[in-house]
Amino acid sequence: MMIVRPIRAEDHQALRELARKTGPGFTSLQDNDAQVKAKLEDALRAYDKNTPPQDALYLFVMEDTESNEVVGICGIEAAVGLTDPWYNYRVGTLIHASRELKVYNTINTLTITNDHTGYSELCTLFLAPEARHSRQGSLLSKSRFMFMAEFPHLFNSHVIAEMRGYSDENGVSPFWEGLGRHFFSLDFSEADQLSSMDKVFIAELMPKNTIYTKLLPEAAQEAIGQTHEATTPARKLLEKEGMRYTGYVDIFDGGPTLEAQTNDIRAIQESQYVKVQVSNRAPEGELYLVSTTDFSDFRCCMTALTPVGKHVAALSQEVADALQINDGSTVRVVPLSSARRF
Repeated sequence: MMIVRPIRAEDHQALRELARKTGPGFTSLQDNDAQVKAKLEDALRAYDKNTPPQDALYLFVMEDTESNEVVGICGIEAAVGLTDPWYNYRVGTLIHASRELKVYNTINTLTITNDHTGYSELCTLFLAPEARHSRQGSLLSKSRFMFMAEFPHLFNSHVIAEMRGYSDENGVSPFWEGLGRHFFSLDFSEADQLSSMDKVFIAELMPKNTIYTKLLPEAAQEAIGQTHEATTPARKLLEKEGMRYTGYVDIFDGGPTLEAQTNDIRAIQESQYVKVQVSNRAPEGELYLVSTTDFSDFRCCMTALTPVGKHVAALSQEVADALQINDGSTVRVVPLSSARRF
C-alpha cells in the first residue's frame, strides 16, 4: 500500500529521479543537482529543534510499502517571503473613461506585489506518471492537510498554492514570451531555474510600474490565470477542498495562485481523532485519510474504515503496520472527499 511520510536523507536518489520527470515550469523541483541537494537539506533541517518554525520546509514522500519505491513528493513551506522575497502579480482593473468622447474602457492590469508574505504555501506536489491512478494523487496532496491539522501552531492562518501555468507542447510559456523575456533576456526554463535558487534578481529586473495587459500579445493575455494541463487535476482537487483563485498569478508563467484561510480547508476542518481497533478483516466502504499524531514520524495513508463505536474505528493489520501503530492508538481521520463523520 501507499504511505506518505517525512522525507529522509536516504531518499536523495529517489528525489533526484523524481526531479528528472517534472518538466518545464515546475519551479520547486527541477532537474538540477544543486537544487535537489539544497531542497533536501532544507527539509531535513525542518525537524531540527533549532530551526525557527517560520523557516521550515516540510517535505513528504509517497512510498510503496511493498517495494519501498518512492513515487511522489509534496511539501509545505511554513511561511514564504520572510527570508527570500516573494513576488507575484495581482490582476486588477482600471477604468479609462471620457464623458465628452463617450468612451468607457475597462483595462486589465498586472501589478507586482508581496501580498502573500508570511503565508504558508502548499508546494512541490509531484506524482510519478506511472503512479497516477487509484486516487493516489488525492492521498499525496491531502496528506499535507492532515499534518497541518495536527500541528496548526507551525503554520499561518492563510495558505496558498501556486499552480503551474500554461505552456505549449514544446514547454514554451506564452506569458513569459510576451512579458518576462523583454526584461530578463532569458529563455523561460533558464529564468525559472534561476528563480528556484535566488529570487533577488526578480526585484532587480522586473518593471515596478503597473502593466496594461492589452499591450501584451494575445497568447500572453489568454494565458493569465490558466493552469498547465498536467496541473489541472491538482487545481480541481484543491478547489474542492475550499481553495480559490483570487486574482494573483505567477510572474513567470502567469499560473494562478489559490488561497484559503487554513481552518476553512475541508480536510482540516472535518478531521477528528479516533481510537484504533486492529482487525483481521479488511474494512470496506468509504475511503478515509488516516494519519498518525507523531511529528518527525508522521505517516498518512488512505483506507476504508469500519466504525465500531463512538470515535472508535477498525483498521486492518496491514494498515496498522504501515502506519506503525498498535491496537488502541489514536489517529486522525477524515473522509477522502465527503463530509461524512463518525
